[in-house]
Amino acid sequence: LMETSNTTFKLFKLPRDKPIKREGNIMSRKPKMGKGVIVGENVEFGGNVVVWNYVVIGDGAKIGDGTVIGSFCDIGKNVVIGKNCNVQAHVTISNGCIVGDNVFIAPNTSLLNDRYPKSELLTPPTIKNNAIIGGGATILPGVTIGEEAIVAGGSVVTKDVKRKTVVLGVPARVVMTLKEYEAKREAFIKVRQLR
Repeated sequence: LMETSNTTFKLFKLPRDKPIKREGNIMSRKPKMGKGVIVGENVEFGGNVVVWNYVVIGDGAKIGDGTVIGSFCDIGKNVVIGKNCNVQAHVTISNGCIVGDNVFIAPNTSLLNDRYPKSELLTPPTIKNNAIIGGGATILPGVTIGEEAIVAGGSVVTKDVKRKTVVLGVPARVVMTLKEYEAKREAFIKVRQLR
């Protein structure tokens, strides 16, 4: 038993071969959990979820089918992560954030929810379906990242990002459309294949 502030977490090993309901947590078939995973109360896991080592998942979180959570992530209370997401190592997703389906979040990214810490008014960001968040990006409170949008690594996103746009910088600004990005990516891949 481990206590941090007002939250009590229980560290336990999970069976890997059948559906279970344990200590108020609901887990679909065959969740795969690494070492040192701490799961809060009333957490729901979809099927085929993988949670790597030393991850903390807060009370009431919901993680969709086929999602992978990398090592050393901190998933806050009441976070919702959709289906088939890839949340890589050292990602912080603050309380109440919503992440859509098929979202990729690269390492060392932070989704923040408190505009004026420590306030009672939390405004968690929302990441829509099929978005890509580059490594080391920071998504500030209240921001919505649109469907199929791309946030370049190291960016600090201070305002909403429209769907199918690519943003870059501090603060992040639109640098191209998704169509332009895909054309550049294809050209890059062709050059690499010629080598």
